[in-house]
Amino acid sequence: MKRLPFLLSLLTAGLLLTDPALAQKVKAKTKGAAADVPAAARRLLPLFGGLTPEAGQQLVGAAFLRSADQSFASRTEASQFFANKAYEYLKEGQADTARYRFNLAWVLDPKNPAPYRGLGLLTASAAPDEAIGLLSQALALAPTDAQLLTDVGGVYLIRFEQTKKNKDLKTADEYLRRALAADANNAYAWQQLGWVQFKQENYPGAWESLHKARTLDFSSIDFELISQLKDKLPDPQGMFK
Repeated sequence: MKRLPFLLSLLTAGLLLTDPALAQKVKAKTKGAAADVPAAARRLLPLFGGLTPEAGQQLVGAAFLRSADQSFASRTEASQFFANKAYEYLKEGQADTARYRFNLAWVLDPKNPAPYRGLGLLTASAAPDEAIGLLSQALALAPTDAQLLTDVGGVYLIRFEQTKKNKDLKTADEYLRRALAADANNAYAWQQLGWVQFKQENYPGAWESLHKARTLDFSSIDFELISQLKDKLPDPQGMFK
């Protein structure tokens, strides 16, 4: 795979969206987004603030697109490259840099579910409704992806904590069970299901799910859940005392 110096500089420079002339040019259609958001500010908004893919391409500019076309075998490959870099930044706690890279990945291939998932995860705590919308777009492209289903269930659980609506808790349960139907070895899904069952006051079920997560991946264990569960019901297996 070729790597042009110009392309590599894009990973660290972030200069594309700071050109005032470019900012004046971005007037293409949006999907319910404010049309007067400065181009430089859009880089940190999911999907560049609700732009259409065509408007997103206009925003990043022809030079970036040419560089991607010259450096990768396809835009699909280029998109996955930027998405992978974004996840690396996300793991390092560099949220703004990750968000921009996910946006670039989306522009390069709007049919890649990875950017929608990454942007949804970045948005989940502060804006669960927006996160659900983004993750739903990812699911439309990969409807049986166990990790995506787990993520959606987790965000509905976050929303339940804010709304206290049983509907959100029920929906979280449904998505997590769909995730486990797709991959019964998904330790994180079992862990999240344990939280749902705890909120449903199904304490035996919560312990069972927690132990299934433990046997699959001990690092997935949420000790806060253990602490709260022990106050309601001693561990039936006697492991956590």
